[in-house]
Amino acid sequence: MEFAQKLISSRRGSLYVSLVAAVLAGVVIIAYVNGYRKNLKATSTPVTVLVARHTIEKGTAGSVIAAKGLFTVTTIRESQLREGAFSDPSSLSGEVATKPIYKGAQLTAADFSASSDSLASTLSDRQRIIAIPLDGAHGLSGQVQEGDHVDVYAGFNVIGVSPNGTPTDGGQSRPVLRLIVQDVEVVRIGTSAGVASSSRTSDVSLRVNDVDAAKIAFASDNGKVWLSLRPAAGAKPSGSRIVSPETLLLGVPPVVVLHALGGRR
Repeated sequence: MEFAQKLISSRRGSLYVSLVAAVLAGVVIIAYVNGYRKNLKATSTPVTVLVARHTIEKGTAGSVIAAKGLFTVTTIRESQLREGAFSDPSSLSGEVATKPIYKGAQLTAADFSASSDSLASTLSDRQRIIAIPLDGAHGLSGQVQEGDHVDVYAGFNVIGVSPNGTPTDGGQSRPVLRLIVQDVEVVRIGTSAGVASSSRTSDVSLRVNDVDAAKIAFASDNGKVWLSLRPAAGAKPSGSRIVSPETLLLGVPPVVVLHALGGRR
């Protein structure tokens, strides 16, 4: 203690103390500057992040977001990165949006949760789900499974009309069957209902577009609907041909029957 007092009291000692203090201050400043530079370099490091290209509605599945290209991969500074932000499109797999994500916003884990069983989350644009009640034979009960693809046929009793809209053949109806929708995915099969086996029905849910949904709904209410199971792979499309007693038994071309019923194509 006495030595320190003598050192400070002397001119030379004061100079030494000042020099040591200056060196220590320089070391502190250098350490601070180096730390600041490292921190600045870290926060300015470029990183990739998924950003909403368009507004993503609540309930949209990650698979739909990826398939429709509703995001873009953008490079930003690390300091701009939000917590939990997605940088890899594969992160969207099995996720569903729990809130609206607006255009330009980063896609983060807080915006998503694990995908639920909601069919609505799997739809986009004009896609629709329609359920129709079918008995065992018409709905392939026990044969068709979720994920299978089917063709939809509709049968009606049709009264032919003339070009001016008046009934022909005395207003006598005749049965007509036609393929109305091809290659439809079965997404769900409801629980059967009814006591007798002959009266049991199942609600078969199909994934279609809005126009085909209307066709199937009309056919289900006003005619009879049949499902035809398609091959799991390699199925080929066919024409939407009319089947009637004339085409089936007499070999009359479908176009002739179409015109006889008042059709124009």
